Amino acid sequence: MNIKKITGFLMAALLLSSFTLFEQKRDINIVFIGDSITYGAGLPDRATQAPPAICANYLKTQANIGAVEFSNQGHSGYTTLDWLPGTRALNDAEAAAKVFANQQAQLLFAIKIGTNDSAVKGTHGAPVSVEDYRTNLKIIIDRLLKDFPGCKIVIQHPIWYSPNTYNGSMYLQEGLTRLQTYIPVIDELVKTYKTGNPEQVFVGDTKGFKYFEKNYLTDFQPEDGHQGIFYLHPNPKGAIALGEFWGKAIARVVK
Repeated sequence: MNIKKITGFLMAALLLSSFTLFEQKRDINIVFIGDSITYGAGLPDRATQAPPAICANYLKTQANIGAVEFSNQGHSGYTTLDWLPGTRALNDAEAAAKVFANQQAQLLFAIKIGTNDSAVKGTHGAPVSVEDYRTNLKIIIDRLLKDFPGCKIVIQHPIWYSPNTYNGSMYLQEGLTRLQTYIPVIDELVKTYKTGNPEQVFVGDTKGFKYFEKNYLTDFQPEDGHQGIFYLHPNPKGAIALGEFWGKAIARVVK
């Protein structure tokens, strides 16, 4: 190999290393919109163990991501009706988005709603039909896009719960079956934004449902209900799994 070729290879290597060294990392601010699973119900230390905290910690380890700030806006028992424009929940979530210290960061809303919509009775509006679930979710997304034009929105699939789930609200097999009809609605709704809002609305995690269906004995909290021990909320191990599922989904859309 002659000296010119050697010099060329060395220069290319130096340029490549320079690009890698100075590659711009993306800072992100995340508002988590959700229910008791997002909130971290039943976890010993919700501030550090809830799925949003796990998700944020996972994202901080990614090469393309810099600083990560987040706000956990999970509320136990909330349905899509509790998140419609004008509600205290959505107002609080939008207020949280506005007070992040780093306003130059990418703003992202991570939404996981559906469990309480699927209930047979006991939650606001339950049971929420698949048509109303789609309508409500679209209204929420449209408001966030209007109020925060540069944001990204990630809709996480809901996760499995045991078919005997019956606490203050009744879920049971009917609810679990209804919950599964929401999943294709999420996927279809996201597709409708590809033209008008490209690279803004995404399907998030799709693995959690089957994961918890398979691992509920090790990853859910056993809870006493009206039809025996039921499984609805992740324990610390399950919260780590769910938070990392969410983190991986978000990492794919942050550029």
